[in-house]
Amino acid sequence: MGKWDGKTVAVLYGGRSSEREVSLKTGAAVAEALREKGHAVALVDVAEDVAARLRQAGAAAAFVALHGRWGEDGCIQGLLESMAIPYTGSGVLASAVGMDKVLCKLVFKSLGLAVTDYRVFSPARAPSIHGADLPFSFPVVVKPACEGSSVGVTLVKDPSHLGEACREAARWKGDVIVERYVKGKEVQVAVLDGKALGVIEVVPANEFYDYAAKYTAGTTQYFYPARLSEPDTRKLMQAAEVAHGGLGCAGVTRTDFILAADGTPYILEVNTLPGMTATSLVPKIAAGNGLPFADLCERLLDGAALKA
Repeated sequence: MGKWDGKTVAVLYGGRSSEREVSLKTGAAVAEALREKGHAVALVDVAEDVAARLRQAGAAAAFVALHGRWGEDGCIQGLLESMAIPYTGSGVLASAVGMDKVLCKLVFKSLGLAVTDYRVFSPARAPSIHGADLPFSFPVVVKPACEGSSVGVTLVKDPSHLGEACREAARWKGDVIVERYVKGKEVQVAVLDGKALGVIEVVPANEFYDYAAKYTAGTTQYFYPARLSEPDTRKLMQAAEVAHGGLGCAGVTRTDFILAADGTPYILEVNTLPGMTATSLVPKIAAGNGLPFADLCERLLDGAALKA
């Protein structure tokens, strides 16, 4: 008999972030998978009254299927800790740090991982950021520090477009990050319970893996296993495990890299609540390892716990 058999599992989805639509798809897929496994599931669309909804549902455990602010950043994790409801995924601290790309870069560098050159600006500086403020040449990537799913991210080739991209990033949560663009293979690594499952290669139709490429079927090619040498594959998997452990993550994460032509694996970010949609990468990697989607969801549920 499983740990949560006969008990109600609340699948938390939706929410109020810029990634709400993606989370609705993730939550619906997870709920279907858990029901397929025989679990009693209550879908809970997260709003300001989420605590009351959890009590009303009689939730014994929570499967966190949220993305973005208030769901991936430690907020919902703190509420669940306070309510003594075991939950899937990383705890408060790992979730909060994982959501802040500036803090993540500092952690990654301290762990000896390769981080591309970057500069951080306050949102108030956005209208006045110029190429002369950067110690590296164009092209550059501009992004907000505390959003996911490539929300607010722009690839800037022409210095005259930098200000517009910075203003767009400043509309979202967190500081504005300007990174030196590194050309290479876009690869992502799934780590489950501290162990890397594999590396998937992403070949978007656009020049980088933006929001449309992530969530519009047919716009991106995926290769699993990634078309890499065995040493490069091992290097990426080891780096992802180091990042997962260094942040103190739990459950499943997805770490994004650019593998440069010289073989350097530049780490971009760790997603502490990776997507679980039809085009999501973690389910593709898990399936490639003989772990079907429903089994993956149940394994994550089995790991639900309080972390504080």
